[in-house]
Amino acid sequence: MLVDGNIFIGSSFGKKDHEPKGEFLELKLANRHGLITGATGTGKTVTLQALAEGFSAAGVPVFASDIKGDLSGIGAMGEPKDFLVARAKEIGLDPYENDKFPVIFWDLFGEQGHPIRTTISEMGPLLLSRLMGLNDTQEGVLNIVFKVADEQGLLLLDLKDLQALLGYVAENAAELTTEYGNVAKATVGAVQRQLLVLEQQGAAKFFGEPALSLSDLMRKDAKGRGFVSILAADKLMASPRLYATFLLWLMSELFEQLPEVGDPDKPKLVFFFDEAHLLFDEAPKILIDKVEQVVRLIRSKGVGVYFVTQNPIDVPETVAGQLGNRVQHALRAYTPRDQKAVRAAAETFRANPDLNTAQVISELGVGEALVSTLEGKGAPSMVQRTLIRPPAAKIGPISTEDRKAAIASSPVAGHYDIAIDRNSAYEMLGKKAKDKVVAEQAEQTAQEADAGGIGGLFKSVFGGSSGRKGSLNPGQRVAREVTRTIVNQTAGNIAAQVGRSVAGSLGGSVGRALVRGVLGSLLKR
Repeated sequence: MLVDGNIFIGSSFGKKDHEPKGEFLELKLANRHGLITGATGTGKTVTLQALAEGFSAAGVPVFASDIKGDLSGIGAMGEPKDFLVARAKEIGLDPYENDKFPVIFWDLFGEQGHPIRTTISEMGPLLLSRLMGLNDTQEGVLNIVFKVADEQGLLLLDLKDLQALLGYVAENAAELTTEYGNVAKATVGAVQRQLLVLEQQGAAKFFGEPALSLSDLMRKDAKGRGFVSILAADKLMASPRLYATFLLWLMSELFEQLPEVGDPDKPKLVFFFDEAHLLFDEAPKILIDKVEQVVRLIRSKGVGVYFVTQNPIDVPETVAGQLGNRVQHALRAYTPRDQKAVRAAAETFRANPDLNTAQVISELGVGEALVSTLEGKGAPSMVQRTLIRPPAAKIGPISTEDRKAAIASSPVAGHYDIAIDRNSAYEMLGKKAKDKVVAEQAEQTAQEADAGGIGGLFKSVFGGSSGRKGSLNPGQRVAREVTRTIVNQTAGNIAAQVGRSVAGSLGGSVGRALVRGVLGSLLKR
């Protein structure tokens, strides 16, 4: 819900008059990122839905991962249930009207939404290494594989392309070691085994074409409302590393492709990353540093990033320092780690003399939160104990039939649903191997013919056995001239074809090297 052009989050209450005071998220500061935290069952998903509805109503497209399926209800008309109407009245939300919002359902596995794909080349060696859990040596070999692909004009689109190129590198390890450094077959084999594990986890469906166009995440409907793109992530959570790598790739692609816009009146796109701790679990420091760098710089592209997690200490301090808009639901201090989280959460807010923040965090009820947002020139507001507003759309998942209907009628229906398998490294290396076999067979046939077959034929047709020019009869001289002409023409054609192939490969390799993912390019600096 929008009030005076800002998103209404809920209402807080003063001690004296106990009148509701609205708490808002200013759209012009919404690209300064945010954090939504709280224990399971405290209302984080409802808060996420309320914010997503506000952004959509303001014409801002939203991308959100849906871990439990509950967020899908944003695409269905809400119901005026008694407890929702009572909450709306309590916080002064008048009128409270139900609504539904435009949605596009996505699914990396193509089961509960349109498939999302990217190519191996767009993912790049850094994120692939993170995805497969490679060590430094194995990551170095993977970088060599990408270098070979660029230099030889081999497109890396799907997993079978990468598998084929790894096999090629293993077969030519001795030659490649001379040019690129040590390429051990055992290391290549280790990467191949990790790739097999990745394939068994279902990642093969994520790599390929047609690749996702970011413009499809930034759509608006006929009324000017932003589409809410919902990623079905319940099955994806069984492969947490794939989930985290996908989110990181998506954020880096936005950073790379979107133009600089400074501080717009409202964001161009807002991301909600649920279960955000998976993005940082077991991540090396260099990767966390780059996440912090992208989060900090993507603001100038007009993109707001909101992390959703149970515990505020799940997010590294270097990243948490970039998150200005905060909604803190209840935390339970049962363990020393929980107590540390409560203290850390309380210390991140601008103090309110009327609140004992650390104490209140443990006392909050379902649907209550401590809220502090950026205001004015970007300073955080004083923390307030707030009742979160009820969503306008349906709370909870929609039916399977309604989801299928939404998928069939979405603006991208039919575009991503059928995979395309075009000529790439797998096919090109297969052709190269086949041509090599044919050439070897031809060479063997020529040697056998030279041993007597063709010589006997010439003798029978032209007569004579001498190779000296003076002893050739007219028929032999004609045959020699014809042979010389054919050889010269063939050599010229081969040279021309090689020239064109080298030029084409050079152009393709330079192009692929330039469009490699942003995180990979940042690391190379």
